[in-house]
Amino acid sequence: MGCFPCFDSKEEEKLNPSNGRVDDCRREEKPMVPPQINRLNSGHDKSRARGNSDSRKEPIVPKEGPGINASAQTFTFRELAAVTNNFSPESYVGEGGFGRVYKGHLESTGQAVAVKQLDRNGLQGNREFLVEVLMLSLVHHPNLVNLIGYCSDGDQRLLVYEFMPLGSLEDHLHDLPPDKEPLDWNTRMKIAAGAAKGLEYLHHEAKPPVIYRDFKSSNILLDEGFHPKLSDFGLAKLGPDGDKSHVSTRVMGTYGYCAPEYAMTGQLTVKSDVYSFGVVFLELITGRKAIDNCKGHGEQNLVTWARPMFSDRRKLAKLADPRLQGRYPVRGLYQALAVASMCIQDEAAARPLISDVVTALSYLASQAYDPATAPASGHRTSRSGRAAEKGGDGGANGLKWLEKDDSPKEAKKDSDRERAIAEAKMWGANWREKGRTNDRGSFDAEGAIG
Repeated sequence: MGCFPCFDSKEEEKLNPSNGRVDDCRREEKPMVPPQINRLNSGHDKSRARGNSDSRKEPIVPKEGPGINASAQTFTFRELAAVTNNFSPESYVGEGGFGRVYKGHLESTGQAVAVKQLDRNGLQGNREFLVEVLMLSLVHHPNLVNLIGYCSDGDQRLLVYEFMPLGSLEDHLHDLPPDKEPLDWNTRMKIAAGAAKGLEYLHHEAKPPVIYRDFKSSNILLDEGFHPKLSDFGLAKLGPDGDKSHVSTRVMGTYGYCAPEYAMTGQLTVKSDVYSFGVVFLELITGRKAIDNCKGHGEQNLVTWARPMFSDRRKLAKLADPRLQGRYPVRGLYQALAVASMCIQDEAAARPLISDVVTALSYLASQAYDPATAPASGHRTSRSGRAAEKGGDGGANGLKWLEKDDSPKEAKKDSDRERAIAEAKMWGANWREKGRTNDRGSFDAEGAIG
């Protein structure tokens, strides 16, 4: 990792003095725009076209065509000013790479919406705006934020989304005020599984596949019940087609989340997103930021801090967020760390496909942990743990011991173990049926789930 400048805090200060995005390549050479779409209708165009007719919104692209389900509406700037009470401070909810975000309610339906106003001096511009509108008009999934519409009046660029009442995952993980409860273990696993499903849709169901390219905790928004949805598609890129293995592009993204091969070569694949997912999953497990310059030397980068602990069973409990206060299943922690470890492999081919990560996390999320009936986990080491330490049986990746339980109470639950192994075997069978045997990107299912 020492050769990866994105993980060096000094390099970060030099290359990225603002807010963590790559500064010298903010603009994409070729925006991800379908060739048949030349421009977006502006709100002014819409006003002229409809005249005294009804106020139905126009789609940005025709509804005909294979796989197209475009539904974004066009708004005038005047309409959105009314929605946000003239972008008043009372309506302001936050700010990101695109610009400021305001909350409002649509006059026609009363629906709560988030209105993002492009900062013309910010890190994103017209190309990112166009990519976001087109992308979210063409992809639809329960774990992707719903784009309601946009405004392109004159030099104004605004996006209108469904409002996510619980904010971003980052808001619930980092810099919590004293009166705010941290996320419990079950909620963290639920969020991870849902976010992975959003990526799975982009990688394996969208046609053509989409590489998200900016997967991070601040881009995961939370609906009621902590239902996660991916947002901010301005950096998204269509995946490679034909026999191509990657897309060559300028390096864009956020420090601490970029896959090393992408940061060094500009070669982008779906496995680049898998790496970023692994970093966010580590944030969920540890409660730490991907990059935290307030930490001491050796602890500022989450990945480089966590990796050495994967091979030492005695240190695994140190990776759990202290704010959980031991309220997590020991076996579940080890399984979660196994998934994270595979995702953040330096070699892209060694990372699993996101579809296999979804399988693993769906299983983990289904294993509800009840702190009332289970003892709090601690830094204890069981007999199986001591045996592993003495034997040094860490395997090639230091995670083979995950097939054993750490807690004596857990070890007695043979039926749970049998179900877990059966789940892993079923996973492996499905994997083989998909024709992915002997793939270096495969995942040690029994090690992670058994």
